[in-house]
Amino acid sequence: MNPVRLCLSAALLCFGTAALADTQQTYGPELQGFDYPHPVKRFDFTSQGKPVSMAYMDVAPAGTANGRTVVLLHGKNFCGATWQGTIDVLTKAGFRVVVPDQIGFCASTKPEGYQFSFHQLADNTRKLLASLGIEKTTVMGHSMGGMLAARYALSFPAATEKLVMANPLGLEDWKAKGVPYATIDQLYQGELKTSFDSIKGYQLKFYYNGQWKPEYDRWVAMQAGLYGGPGKEIVAWNQAQTSDMVFTQPVVYEFGDIAVPTLLVVGMTDKTAPGANRAAPEVARTLGNYAELGKATAKAIPGARLIEFPGLGHSPQVEAPETFHKALLEAL
Repeated sequence: MNPVRLCLSAALLCFGTAALADTQQTYGPELQGFDYPHPVKRFDFTSQGKPVSMAYMDVAPAGTANGRTVVLLHGKNFCGATWQGTIDVLTKAGFRVVVPDQIGFCASTKPEGYQFSFHQLADNTRKLLASLGIEKTTVMGHSMGGMLAARYALSFPAATEKLVMANPLGLEDWKAKGVPYATIDQLYQGELKTSFDSIKGYQLKFYYNGQWKPEYDRWVAMQAGLYGGPGKEIVAWNQAQTSDMVFTQPVVYEFGDIAVPTLLVVGMTDKTAPGANRAAPEVARTLGNYAELGKATAKAIPGARLIEFPGLGHSPQVEAPETFHKALLEAL
């Protein structure tokens, strides 16, 4: 073989092997081994009679402080670290930014025998903020975090300066629309089969409209590493429990009760609809239509403002960060 071709082939082989190794990296049950963009702190408290520890980042303004705090709430298939770009933009604009990993997720405790609810997670988040002396915040959530942000605003309106939801789940009641219920035991068996390829395949189909960028791999590998690590059983069990929480606790019926200024940000090609794979094809086709769901939600929440991103999907802050952050800063 030509020496130049031989060297090139070897280089490509090494590059491919390194990329594969990165996607197959495993992490501890609290995401030990994964690098967060800022120092991770711990909030230790007791919840449901259990000692638990919530991991969080508390990032100070990088420039002149504006005296405001933004809390960023991650989605079910994401972690606080996924907000990396948003943290940088907000801190440069003068905001203090607090980014927790919810109990049962990412770098936080994975408890056994825990009853997951959005009310509980909202209360946990409020306790964290109180421990930091933060009385009022803008609460921003993405995906499942959008459902949690809505619940937080409903539970603690006096502590919520603004509510921001980016492609939140819960804009429709999937069960009421015909998606069959799955037990936690059934969900657990499905979670145990989770891999890098299954996560990527799901996100490619529902999140990014069939368009993949290499930078998305880091966030897929983060989740896959939890499922492949030594804590995979409790990780899968907590994920099954929280899938049940998402499916059975829709906030759509309470949007009219939200009494704080609200911004809804929607990537319009999003097709996310948990459980749609269990539904009959004719039902599945009607679910996750964010182009319509965003408009209906903005009408249901008193005084809500809607920002739509044509051509973007479930994670506009990851897919088109400059576009997303420009709109976010103008709105804030």
